[in-house]
Amino acid sequence: MKVLMTEYLRIDLDTEHWECRVCNHDIGPATHSYKEGTLVHNRDPREIHPPILDPEKYRFTFSPDPEWVRILEYYCPHCGTMVETEYAIPGHPPLYDMEPDLPALKAQWAAREEIKDPVVGPAVVADQGHKH
Repeated sequence: MKVLMTEYLRIDLDTEHWECRVCNHDIGPATHSYKEGTLVHNRDPREIHPPILDPEKYRFTFSPDPEWVRILEYYCPHCGTMVETEYAIPGHPPLYDMEPDLPALKAQWAAREEIKDPVVGPAVVADQGHKH
């Protein structure tokens, strides 16, 4: 049984491993952070948020200072799909953002059918008579 965890990650409850939902690559044990099995790109935050003001003229440019923040991008090592992005403090370890309770997941999904694709709601919300 495979359980969808995020847009790009799932857990195979039989092997207790993280998997990429795009290419089915085994990322690593679900008892550890999935980030340990991904490729990490430590981005300069100025690449994502370029200065608004001229850095030659102004000390503060509305662009993050790379000495204060870093952007970590996590990629599937097989297909290159970006599975997560996080803003972090330089020198601090990556955020441990998911610690699934595997026995509880197994019990919860024991009597359910596997969901292979996420459930998607309607594309348009019906007019409910609200007027401005």
